[in-house]
Amino acid sequence: MKLTLWTYEGPPHVGAMRIATAMTGVHYVLHAPQGDTYADLLFTMIERRDRRPPVTYTTFQARDLGGDTAELFKTAAREAVARFRPEVLLVGASCTGELIQDDPEGLTRGLDVPVIALDLPAYQRKENWGASETFYHLVRRFAAGKPLPREGRQPCCNILGPTALGFRHRDDVREIEQLLGRLGVAINVVAPMGASPGDLTRLGEADFNVVLYPEIADTAAAWLERQFGQKRVTTVPIGVGATRAFVAEVAALAGLSAADCERNSNLPWYSRSVDATYLTGKKVFIFGDASHAIAAARVAVTELGFALVGLGTYSREYAKDVRQAAASYGIEALITDDYLDVEAQVAATEPDLVLGTQMERHICKRLGIPCAVISAPVHVQDFPARYSPQMGFEGANVLFDTWVHPLMMGLEEHLLAMFREDSEFGEGAAPSHLPVSAAPVPVDVVAEAAPSADAVWLPEAEQALRRIPVFVRGKARRNTEAYARSQGVAAIALQTLYDARAHYAR
Repeated sequence: MKLTLWTYEGPPHVGAMRIATAMTGVHYVLHAPQGDTYADLLFTMIERRDRRPPVTYTTFQARDLGGDTAELFKTAAREAVARFRPEVLLVGASCTGELIQDDPEGLTRGLDVPVIALDLPAYQRKENWGASETFYHLVRRFAAGKPLPREGRQPCCNILGPTALGFRHRDDVREIEQLLGRLGVAINVVAPMGASPGDLTRLGEADFNVVLYPEIADTAAAWLERQFGQKRVTTVPIGVGATRAFVAEVAALAGLSAADCERNSNLPWYSRSVDATYLTGKKVFIFGDASHAIAAARVAVTELGFALVGLGTYSREYAKDVRQAAASYGIEALITDDYLDVEAQVAATEPDLVLGTQMERHICKRLGIPCAVISAPVHVQDFPARYSPQMGFEGANVLFDTWVHPLMMGLEEHLLAMFREDSEFGEGAAPSHLPVSAAPVPVDVVAEAAPSADAVWLPEAEQALRRIPVFVRGKARRNTEAYARSQGVAAIALQTLYDARAHYAR
């Protein structure tokens, strides 16, 4: 058994909770020990929902294990139905509840409500798979209907995949609904977010399905295609190019013209307007769920001109797709759910920017590298009160702001260097809001990398190095030493520092 501090995904029953919480008229009875109720905090504290998820825990304790835990489950299910009156009851077990080997499906026979038993193997599968399976079983149970005659009506589609606790799912759905509206496509059902089991009975009436989040909805959409002949839109509209491809794919299925929907994002103009010699070629490392990681790599390389030095995912079910994407950029994909592997690769590639998850945000804070979050798992700051989609043309604007701003600090380097010797801005100066007599602020020498054992820095070069801002000083030292070794220079002089800077600026 391998212990870990952080995990990219929770157990599969958390995925089932994301589906139940996203929908209405659904309740989930979970055979779980006291303590597993921590999962409620993911929704109320991290996502900042105004109500707790629709989950009843059996909350058995150690002393219950010698008694009748099956009766405990039956009582919890019976009381949940009486109290919440759901349209459908989901039943299952957490990883610990699974070990007891009670039978949730058999124990709920006779209840006057439809029951779906979830068999989610907690020791083989993870959260996204659990969400996908739960949504698939709900769709299989309730989906019905058939497309209405096309004459005299708008084409319509279903939007599949958004869940509770999803990264910007709420705003993505709003952006895509607006995009489809401008194109002239009506929305039949959005699911699971906001849908009831009754809404799922209308899924078959749509002309086609839009799969926004393949990790959640691909399995259900494939079943709908087999069952009702509904085609799927598989382009994930992240970035300007992918949004245009998404519009073209939708227009082709709907029999409409994509020209009416054409709208330029600010991203292409912004990316051209920024000093190309500064941003172009910046090294970026990307890690996240498969869909967001692949999309981020495409935007970073083709729309912002960054150089991709790493691409990876924790979504093992989509490892093949990520490997193919990485190979197209001439690099090898990193497929792992161990954050220490990711940290090691980030440190080895020395990127200028990391696009990742909450985990990479922690890693980059320690390594002193700018980071922007592009994928779950996320933290409370990734559920902003403002409108902040990742998809569509407006989403492309958000991507530009989110990804480029961490690097914009660098544009001020020349100003910092210019005023470094000024008494008001020098390293020893106190903050300007404090009285003049305040004691100087000590320099954080811990943040600077230790000098290399095989490099000798001459005093003048060492002094110049200390004028470089502290958050990039370690990298400047390493690059200069690497350049000196490549040139066979034993003592690093001021000119060596300038030559190294010119070398890496090319």
